[in-house]
Amino acid sequence: MKIALIKGDGIGVDVAEAAMAVMEAALQKTGQALPVYDEILAGAGYFQETGTDIEPDGEMRAGEADAIFLGAIGMPSIRHADGTEISPHLRLRDRFELFAGVRPVKAYPNAPQRLADPRAAGIDLIILRESTEGLFYSAAAHKRTLVANNDEVQDVLRVTRKTTTKLHHFAFNLARKRRAKGKNGTLTCVDKANVFTSLAFFRQIFNEVKETYPDVPVGYNYVDAQALDLVRKPWEFDVLVMENMFGDILSDLAGGLVGGMGMAACGEIGETTGLFQPAHGSAPDIMGQDKANPLAAILSAALMLDYLAEKLGNSHLADAADLINSSVDESFEQNALRPMEFGGDMGTKAVTNQVLTGIAELAPAKDRVSA
Repeated sequence: MKIALIKGDGIGVDVAEAAMAVMEAALQKTGQALPVYDEILAGAGYFQETGTDIEPDGEMRAGEADAIFLGAIGMPSIRHADGTEISPHLRLRDRFELFAGVRPVKAYPNAPQRLADPRAAGIDLIILRESTEGLFYSAAAHKRTLVANNDEVQDVLRVTRKTTTKLHHFAFNLARKRRAKGKNGTLTCVDKANVFTSLAFFRQIFNEVKETYPDVPVGYNYVDAQALDLVRKPWEFDVLVMENMFGDILSDLAGGLVGGMGMAACGEIGETTGLFQPAHGSAPDIMGQDKANPLAAILSAALMLDYLAEKLGNSHLADAADLINSSVDESFEQNALRPMEFGGDMGTKAVTNQVLTGIAELAPAKDRVSA
């Protein structure tokens, strides 16, 4: 198993190292070989030193791995001439057609819950964000529209049948899998079909694809109403599928409901590879201070193991993912995870060590299921 590892900038280095340590412990506990890493230099710091945002052969090497893990990229003080931040990961999405951006949103006991309603303790949903088109279509460097005379600039919102069909099939299959595990399993199409022709097309394709999945209950919501409903009644939703920019915004909103971006795991999945990363930024103001919450990165590593279990046909990798998720669940339940992000007393190292302790103390998955 080969992992392309891009630690990136700021706290990306710390949380990536924490995630790999936890992943290795879970693999060892389940009797699996440790991965081979191909560390690739990329990010704003690398750009500042070299004038390029990724090693010359970095993109090619990333595609040769079984999966890509990214810590965080970008520094607000280091930008392109047009004012945009350094973002080679957007090109990786584009190059490898990582169309399905999976953003889990889950409430944990003893973690901050921003809503007073007791039902907020049951928040467990997934925002599925198309990750290569939409309003981000223009963001890849080779598609960027430059400002002319500082009078006007235009960005293209692109929706294609090919990519959107793949996204909706992914969404229906994801909802079906969650329903099989006892989740709500409802799939909600989030768009602005009443205003934009592109998003009416997005919904049209959703309706075409849903005919293949009569067992999956569906719903519809305009994105502004969905933002309201994520504050009013997020516990009623399970899988939400949407355009790129809408997913970027709503996943941050939803992350705020369950503690903050330090809990925001992310997987970006295509037909041949997947990229996994915490959805937060590089937080240069706390880099190197042992203050970052590594749980988003750790949970992203669990997502990566689940992905690799299916890709490589090795169910033991899913067992390792289950160990990570169970350790986080049980550690929160015991109030043994208290990240500084939440006002607690545990920095990056302490949080990581607690998850490692939890993995060491847990029984193997097969024994916990039969108990």
